[in-house]
Amino acid sequence: MKLGQWQELTVVKRVDFGIYLAKEAQDEIRVLLPQKQVPSGVEQGDKLRVFLYKDSKDRLIATRNEPKLSIGEFAVLKVLEVGKIGAFLDWGLEKDLFLPYKEMTSRVAAGDEALVTLYEDKSGRLCASMKGIYDLLMKNSPYRIGDVVEGRVYEFSDNFGTFVAVDDKYSARIPAHEDHSFLHIGDMISARVTNVKEDGKLDLTLREKAYLQMDEDAKRVMAVIEAFAGVLPFNDKASPEVIKRETGLSKAAFKRAVGRLYKERRIEITEKTIRKI
Repeated sequence: MKLGQWQELTVVKRVDFGIYLAKEAQDEIRVLLPQKQVPSGVEQGDKLRVFLYKDSKDRLIATRNEPKLSIGEFAVLKVLEVGKIGAFLDWGLEKDLFLPYKEMTSRVAAGDEALVTLYEDKSGRLCASMKGIYDLLMKNSPYRIGDVVEGRVYEFSDNFGTFVAVDDKYSARIPAHEDHSFLHIGDMISARVTNVKEDGKLDLTLREKAYLQMDEDAKRVMAVIEAFAGVLPFNDKASPEVIKRETGLSKAAFKRAVGRLYKERRIEITEKTIRKI
């Protein structure tokens, strides 16, 4: 019998509180389908399609109810409550699904929605994990360069950027050079497709096209200059790392914004600084 999966089992015995099922009539390993789940007219020897999980007392039990998540799948589940060792998620069955802290990529709160997978822990219990989503997402999206898509943030990487599940099912990424400091795991975002890779994965940007974004970037740079009392202690020749840390912009975007401000005669550029006029 396979925990966390749908399977077809044989009715081997009827009792007052339900029926017992097994893979074969002679098997000693049996699982209970509670009476409220038993379809009318079922007889010994009949086959039933059921899902197996463990109840609140860790007993193997069958259900004909449809869970929101099975082994080998991923789904968006609502966080019902958070306890001392993890959170509990609604997955459509009588027993809530446990999400341990060690399986979170970011802490969650009651009411949040989390993109999770299902796994069997060392104790033989079904649990949720926010890890491993990347390998399960599909790569055959219908989107093309320039399309605006909706997606859910599910993981961050300093080297690769922000990972997004477009439509909660397609693999996508916002490159690391874009500022993602304001994003959180579980955020729903709108983004523009900038590239469709050979394997079908999408590259995204939260930024508008360069000529539309420049005004916003210029406002951001001016705000940073003002935060430094009107004198920015570096100019557009600074390293990309310094520019990204202080402004949240890529070096190219920073240079475009500085160029806009310079043409508008709002700043002056020295060998080592940028000054507000």
